[in-house]
Amino acid sequence: MKLHTSSTDGLNLFTAYGDDYVAVNHQKHENNLIVCPESIIADWSTARVDALTEADRQKLLELGIGIILLGTGKRLRFPAVEWMRPFAAAGIGLEIMDLQAACRTYNILAGEGRKVAAALLFD
Repeated sequence: MKLHTSSTDGLNLFTAYGDDYVAVNHQKHENNLIVCPESIIADWSTARVDALTEADRQKLLELGIGIILLGTGKRLRFPAVEWMRPFAAAGIGLEIMDLQAACRTYNILAGEGRKVAAALLFD
């Protein structure tokens, strides 16, 4: 039994990923980026997870998104607590996971029509 219909037409979705790339709607990306259902911000940051800056954080806070999935590369690594704290204060869910898990989770949430962004860091 199908309870609802789902349409992902026109959304940015991950169609492939590996250790050093992702493909969004079949377009390959190899640098840090932010993917939202309706937009892509290429070259979001040049930092690794342990060197994220206030400017990197501010860009995410300004998206107007309710859930941000931070993909930290090949393995799960957490940014400094001080860097993460403003998201909770702003009422924004920040989930930290490896890059591939962030891609899979993003596709599910975007397909459900959720306001989600995947901020991906390649290491």
